[in-house]
Amino acid sequence: MSAVEILSRRLQFLSASERKTCEEIEVLQRNSLVALAQHCAVHSAHFRRRLNAAGLKADDFAAPGVLEKLPLLSRRELQGATDIFCTAVPKVHMPLYETRTSGSTGEPVIVWRTAINQLDWLSTTMREHLWHDRDFLQPFCAIRANISNEVSLNNWGAPAALLRKTGPLLGLPITMSIEGQAERIGKFAAHTLLVYPSDLAGLVQHCEAHNIVFPALKKIITVGETLYPHVRADAETLFGASVADMYSSQEAGNIALQCPVSGLYHVMAENLIVEVVDSQGRSVREGETGRLAITDLHNFATPLIRYDIGDYAEAGPQCACGRGLPTLKRILGRERNLIRMPDGSRHWTLTGFRKFREIAPIIQYQMIQSDRETIELRLVTARALTPDEETRLIAHVQTALGHAFTLKIAYFTDRIPAGPNGKFEEFISLAS
Repeated sequence: MSAVEILSRRLQFLSASERKTCEEIEVLQRNSLVALAQHCAVHSAHFRRRLNAAGLKADDFAAPGVLEKLPLLSRRELQGATDIFCTAVPKVHMPLYETRTSGSTGEPVIVWRTAINQLDWLSTTMREHLWHDRDFLQPFCAIRANISNEVSLNNWGAPAALLRKTGPLLGLPITMSIEGQAERIGKFAAHTLLVYPSDLAGLVQHCEAHNIVFPALKKIITVGETLYPHVRADAETLFGASVADMYSSQEAGNIALQCPVSGLYHVMAENLIVEVVDSQGRSVREGETGRLAITDLHNFATPLIRYDIGDYAEAGPQCACGRGLPTLKRILGRERNLIRMPDGSRHWTLTGFRKFREIAPIIQYQMIQSDRETIELRLVTARALTPDEETRLIAHVQTALGHAFTLKIAYFTDRIPAGPNGKFEEFISLAS
């Protein structure tokens, strides 16, 4: 069976499964969880210890409520667990690929994901396009951190181009100035724009100040950060385009997609179990806020089971759209601030975190920009860094940021404190 046929069949399955009742979906989830736990109990020493410590067996997860008996897996534990990865993976799940992320807490982690996880990403991304009735024949502009140089393609790329005829795509690096982004979006006549919320806020501010409009723009997709209501409202008012938000992570893929009817976030329950939990790891009630615990039902390489991803969300009600997928009402993840360059321009911040642990044993980091030339680099490390490691780290960060900022290193012994609202941002710009 070809990749296109596999993707088409998965989309057909998703289309049918989302119309099941909440109870039916939960049964499917528990069946998948048992299969996952059985595999990981055999092939992951770390997960086997977690099960034993909780007094559980893999088959126990078939019963409702048992998952809550397993303590949460923290990012710190995931960082340090060298025996967490499965020693064997089913052939159908191959090949594997490595992903690195700093998440919402500034704590870099490495996760191995599978071909099935890639299929989940493709199919739920296509599901999101279809939910929001995107016109595939129109120009699509994406502004992302993983685009290093401006690129033009004659189609949207995967997954849309695998299944539909599409218009052209323009990819812009997030490090491009807001002014440059606005100029290229207008020239390209983008109909659909994918962008980070903080970057969208910068575009709105710039376009308002310079009386710039994008008459062709009809759809905006936001990813990667918390989308605040005022940013959505300002963008929709100024550009006359609808805004749809996606909640995802490098570790777990697409976690929740915004409903085109209600605006609630539908959890991708065919692939994940997403719990909103309190400080004791117990599920909160509808309307209450808690930490998000993610269980990836299809990752047979890295047991992300009750993984505390570091974000907060508000538990949502059953949606009026008719889909049985559970919901989140609000995502309270991080916001990465735009960096202020010495010339006053602003753009997305690339910190270079992917190579931090290759340079030194960094557990957590945060950057606070106090003015246009000075940044405090806050670190939690496994041991004291050598002068050579500090020098190499500073040089690497300066290169990633695109300017030789004065970096002042400040060490913390356990954890860098969160802000007054309880949220942690890995980069905060206080520069005007």
